[in-house]
Parts: sequence; structure tokens; C-alpha cells
Amino acid sequence: MEDKKTAGLVSLLKKAYPAAECSLDHKDAFQLLIATILSAQCTDERVNKVTPALFKKYPGPAEMGKAPLGALEELVRSTGFYKNKALSLKEASKAITENFGGEVPRTMEELLTLRGVARKTANVVLGSAYGIAAGVVVDTHVKRVAFRLGLTKETDPAKIERDLMKALPKSEWIWFAHALVLHGRAVCAARKPDCPHCPLNELCPKLGIKE
Repeated sequence: MEDKKTAGLVSLLKKAYPAAECSLDHKDAFQLLIATILSAQCTDERVNKVTPALFKKYPGPAEMGKAPLGALEELVRSTGFYKNKALSLKEASKAITENFGGEVPRTMEELLTLRGVARKTANVVLGSAYGIAAGVVVDTHVKRVAFRLGLTKETDPAKIERDLMKALPKSEWIWFAHALVLHGRAVCAARKPDCPHCPLNELCPKLGIKE
């Protein structure tokens, strides 16, 4: 149930980030899935530099599922943890081709069967590719900003997601996570949040606290 404070935060965020959306470049659900897998422990900016060449060579799950593992590793090397990520790309693509008719699944349960896909990745794909609000994306920015704003006291992403799902109307789940990501990058940075210039400072319990 959305309370008065949460409604106020949503209103302020709407003014600051009205068009917040996923910052990973993609043309379809498959590209978004692959980009999100690559974004683990890596910046979206870096992923966006890597994916054009990757998708040019392997444009769909059928092609990527048949790709030599070494070739995938070289293409995604700069995103970090490239061996594990390359294997996830190959195995997830094979599963999409063999088990889902070449289409990225539209349910949380089915997405979670793919290698390299946990709730965060599944929520990104469902929300940004299909417009399905199955949950709230919780990445490092959302985790940090939600805690500072007093929207959760939890540190486990699954528990943070549950708190946010309870606090927000379902219609805001997709947009809200993207807005918090943008806010975490632009203002509420991990080491030095810019509290004096924060559009949310009137409702933030952490204002003025150095972290």
C-alpha cells in the first residue's frame, strides 16, 4: 500500500525523471536479455559498446546458441567475468531456441530456467521488453537509493524487492526502478551523494548524513 511519503517520493521522481527507461541499448527482447546478462558487475555504458558487434555477428538465439564459445568470449571479454558470461549467452540462447520456439519467454518462471538469469534480469526483460510488471528491478543503485530513502531496511535484493512491491502501486514498478537507477548515477552516488542539489531532499531521511 502506497503511503503519503512514498507517494511524495514518486511525485518528485516523476518531475526529475519523467521518461526514465532502461539504459541498455536493445531492439528486441532477445537483445535486452543478452545485454542484461552482460551488465552484471559491469556498466551499461560498457555493455552498449560491446553489443553492436555481438549482435551483428549473432543476431538471434539460433545463431548465438551455435556460436563457438571462444568467439563469444572474445566479443564480451571487456565486460568482465567473460568466460561465465559467454557460456550463459550460449546456453540461454540454445534453451530459447530449443524450449521456447526461438522467442524469449514472457513469464518469470520460464525466464528463470535460462542460464545466467535471476530475478533482476528477468524483471528487466519483462518490464522493458514486454511491459509486464512482474516485480521491481533491484540493482546496486536501486538497493542503495531505496535504503537511503527509507523505503527498505533490508540488504538482500529479494527482500528489498518485496518491500518496494508493497510500497508502490504496480503501475509504477517498471518506471520506478529505472528512475532510481538514474538518480543513483546522477545524484545519490555511493561515495558522495549530492544531497544539497537532490530533488528528493525534502523527503529523504538520510539528508546530510555522510556515508
